[in-house]
Amino acid sequence: MSILLLNYSHPLNKEQIARLAALLPDPVAVRDLASQVDRARPLDEVACELADAAGLSPMEWQTTPLLINPPALAPVALALIAEVHGRCGSFPALLHVRPVANSTPTRYEVGEVLNLQAVREAARGRR
Repeated sequence: MSILLLNYSHPLNKEQIARLAALLPDPVAVRDLASQVDRARPLDEVACELADAAGLSPMEWQTTPLLINPPALAPVALALIAEVHGRCGSFPALLHVRPVANSTPTRYEVGEVLNLQAVREAARGRR
């Protein structure tokens, strides 16, 4: 089964997709989704619409291996992750795209894939 990347950020280039493929055990399908939002709107509504834009059925939300490249705006990203958690029943994996050190002009690379559910479970042991 392939992993579905819901990309709410900039499109990934060939080099970034190749690096991502090297980090994951299964093939990746990328779904680019617009994430420009009206900041005057309630974030819960925005997050719901962003999740709806993925076009997944309730069953797909619960059975499809997901990877999220969140919007760059932190409050929107957090609201979206909460919405996705509610639909999936667990946290998705997170794509971390970071700037390449000392690059001019600035370039970005795939830094890591972070299993947010594993982060949550580890944190529970620290309470």
